Amino acid sequence: MKFLKRWQAGVQLVGFLLLAGCQTQPSTSQTHNYRLETTRQAQGADQRIRFLVIHYTAEEFHNALNTLTDEHVSAHYLIPARPPLVAGKAVAWQLVPESMRAWHAGASGWQGRNNLNDTSIGIELENQGFTPTMLGQRFYPYPAGQINLLISLSQDIVKRYQIAPQNVVAHSDIAPQRKEDPGPQFPWQKLAENGVGAWPQAWRVKALLHGRDAHQPVDPVLLLNKLARYGYSVDPGMTPRQQRRVIAAFQMHFRQSDYRGEADAETEATVDALLQQYPSP
Repeated sequence: MKFLKRWQAGVQLVGFLLLAGCQTQPSTSQTHNYRLETTRQAQGADQRIRFLVIHYTAEEFHNALNTLTDEHVSAHYLIPARPPLVAGKAVAWQLVPESMRAWHAGASGWQGRNNLNDTSIGIELENQGFTPTMLGQRFYPYPAGQINLLISLSQDIVKRYQIAPQNVVAHSDIAPQRKEDPGPQFPWQKLAENGVGAWPQAWRVKALLHGRDAHQPVDPVLLLNKLARYGYSVDPGMTPRQQRRVIAAFQMHFRQSDYRGEADAETEATVDALLQQYPSP
């Protein structure tokens, strides 16, 4: 018994000395034939990943998987329309490590930044996109299981990189002149209710309408200036058609019942509400 107690005391002493020794050593890392001192860290730094971009594939899963793993385009994640379960857990495909740059955004801009591939995580959702009809485009909805998996994955990404709500965006938000995904059927409000992305408070939008009819025309230049403050890329030299596409992209995200690109009072009230809820840092 005395031997056991002495042995236990010796182990505790060795552990204490090792811990004390670790505490007095400088914080360094060693790589091959040089050392890196890390005891002092600069304050002039921030997170490289600032945006989360949502896409649809516009093709079925296996074709999308082939497309996203060739040498021309890629995304960090691909989520099937009906994710399979493995040990009771829904499966998403990770195609690019988050530490690496994926080629999903293309020519893009948000909040004054361009080439968002450098600063974003891209998630592709299996979805047909839309079918042209006599009445326009018919967009396809997203299954609940797919959205639930997207929410879980996005919650982790947003938390990991401290992504601001207004920086969870559609591909159409960052490239409105050439993209429409994930389209007006995408449930942005549900994501926001689960802590992913922004959504205008209905009472605030109503108050900011100031009694105007929702479709009352407003000055498109003033509206575009507000959209630019929120994040959209707006060029003073844009044609009327290009202006409408920016407005339509905003409406497709935040006013999905009508996304014709008309500059109206409800659209203005909606962006005003968002600017109040999510002020720029």
